[in-house]
Amino acid sequence: GIHAVFSLLQSGDHVLLGDDVYGGTFRLFNKVLVKNGLSCTIIDTSDISQIKKAIKPNTKALYLETPSNPLLKITDLAQCASVAKDHGLLTIVDNTFATPYYQNPLLLGADIVVHSGTKYLGGHSDVVAGLVTTNNEALAQEIAFFQNAIGGVLGPQDSWLLQRGIKTLGLRMEAHQKNALCVAEFLEKHPKVEKVYYPGLPTHPNYELAKAQMRGFSGMLSFTLKNDSEATLFVESLKLFILGESLGGVESLVGIPAFMTHACIPKAQREAAGIRDGLVRLSVGIEHEQDLLEDLEQAFAKIS
Repeated sequence: GIHAVFSLLQSGDHVLLGDDVYGGTFRLFNKVLVKNGLSCTIIDTSDISQIKKAIKPNTKALYLETPSNPLLKITDLAQCASVAKDHGLLTIVDNTFATPYYQNPLLLGADIVVHSGTKYLGGHSDVVAGLVTTNNEALAQEIAFFQNAIGGVLGPQDSWLLQRGIKTLGLRMEAHQKNALCVAEFLEKHPKVEKVYYPGLPTHPNYELAKAQMRGFSGMLSFTLKNDSEATLFVESLKLFILGESLGGVESLVGIPAFMTHACIPKAQREAAGIRDGLVRLSVGIEHEQDLLEDLEQAFAKIS
C-alpha cells in the first residue's frame, strides 16, 4: 500500500518523514524508493517548527505516524495538514496504531491514510494486508492503478479474513485499550522502569492533544528499563507475552525495536530519535489484565 502511494511521486521529489516511523517504512524508502530518485528528510513531526523548516521547493509529501512506532509520539494532524496544504504537499498518515475506530485522519485534513491490515484490522495474526484510503476520487484512481500495476493485490482468502476481523474491531479495541492502560499504569509505578510511552497516561507530553484528536489510545505502548542491558533478559523471561515483531492481534506480544522492527535503521540515527537498545515495545492483547501484570512482575523479578 505504501509503495503504491509513493508511486504518485516523481523522480527528484522530496518527502518529509517522521523520525520514528515503522522500520519497514524506513527500509522501503531508504533501500527501494531512493533508487527511484526520491529523497527524504527525517524530522520529528510532532514538532511543527521542524516541518516548516524542512520544506524545500521540491517537497511533495509529508508522511507521518500518530501515534508513532515505537515511541508513541502524537502529531497534531489538523495543524500538519494545514501547513502541508499551504505548501501544496500531500499529507499521508499511517493510522495503524490508532485504527479507524479511534482516529480518522481524513476528517482532520489528511489526504491519504494507510493501514497495515495485518495488525488491528485483521486482529488475529492470520493475514498479511495493507490498506489505503482517501476521500479524493482522483487520488483513489491513481493509487488503484499503481496497486494493480505493482501487483500488490489481496487474494480472496486474505480479503475474507480481513473482512471478518473488521466486524469485531470495536470490541477488540476497547479490550486492548483497557488492558494497555492498566499495564501502562503498572509500569509507570514500577521501580525498575525508567519511562513509559503511552498517550493514554496524563504524564504523556501530548496527552491533551491525543484526547482531542483521538477517541481512545489503543493497545500499544513502549517503556525503557533503568538498565538497558537487561532488556533482552526481561523479554526472554516473559511467558504470556510472546516475542514477535507484529502487533495488534488478540494475543499479547513483546519486542525490542532496536534489534527487531527498527534494526535496519543505523544505530546513531535510531538512538538520536530516542529508540535505545533498552526500549521494550508491548502490543497488549485481550487476555485477563491480572494475568498480564503477573507475567510482567515475574519477568521483573529476573532482572536487577
